[in-house]
Amino acid sequence: MSAATAFSWRHSTQRFDSALAGAFVLILVVAGLIACVASVTNAQSISTAAQVTSVKAPANVEPPVMDNNILGHFLFNQFEGRTNGPDNELRWDGEGWIGTDLNKLWFKSEGFLQRGKATDGISEALYDRPVPHLRYFDLQAGVRYDLDSKPGRTWGAIGIEGLAPYFFEFAPTFYFSDRGRFAGRITGSYDLLITNRLIAQPEFEMNFYSEKDPSRGVGAGLSELDTGLRIRYEFSRKFAPYIGFAYTQTFGETATFTREEGGIVHDPRFIFGVRVWY
Repeated sequence: MSAATAFSWRHSTQRFDSALAGAFVLILVVAGLIACVASVTNAQSISTAAQVTSVKAPANVEPPVMDNNILGHFLFNQFEGRTNGPDNELRWDGEGWIGTDLNKLWFKSEGFLQRGKATDGISEALYDRPVPHLRYFDLQAGVRYDLDSKPGRTWGAIGIEGLAPYFFEFAPTFYFSDRGRFAGRITGSYDLLITNRLIAQPEFEMNFYSEKDPSRGVGAGLSELDTGLRIRYEFSRKFAPYIGFAYTQTFGETATFTREEGGIVHDPRFIFGVRVWY
């Protein structure tokens, strides 16, 4: 197979097909093998040409350096106040990582502070590594702990996080506990550039549970939807205040528990906050 044919195969297999995810991964693997064969063939040709011409590298050229430096990043994607008039609450959602290009340790935390009590608090520590042959996505696995004013719960966690087609940020995560319970969470967001500095960000988060847990106020099935639209102005990439609108709704047994605790099932709120990263 010629190099031009291998090049065409490799690029054609990079098209996403959400309806055939399994076939998509298989095609990527085959394309990767073809690309490797083409790369080895090209390398052998270059090596042969170099031997014929006897071209020597300059003596002062240093050997290549592996990009294995340890770096770090921290982001408060949401640090905001939410109000519906008589009722106010504080929302935080932050994450950070430390590591190399291939191996990272992630820390994530989110929750609410309302009437002096923390609710819906989730903290995670995850090992992160890129998914082979699946561009822009990382595999994450680790531990989640529900840390707030209610009884704590410990979960194992495994999921992926990255950019779906059209640069849509997508992160589904599956959780399991030693009590035989399971949970799931799906988050997504998209940055819509109005100008280079003014950006609108729609986002959503959905939570699911296999069994009800009255002590934490969650029921089986879809328990909660948190969605919103934030419009931020980036004075710099590291500092961006924003305003917007958020809507939270609980479902099924979770809605029943919410009413019994005096909470709001359908909860639209005006939001204002700041997005910072380092």
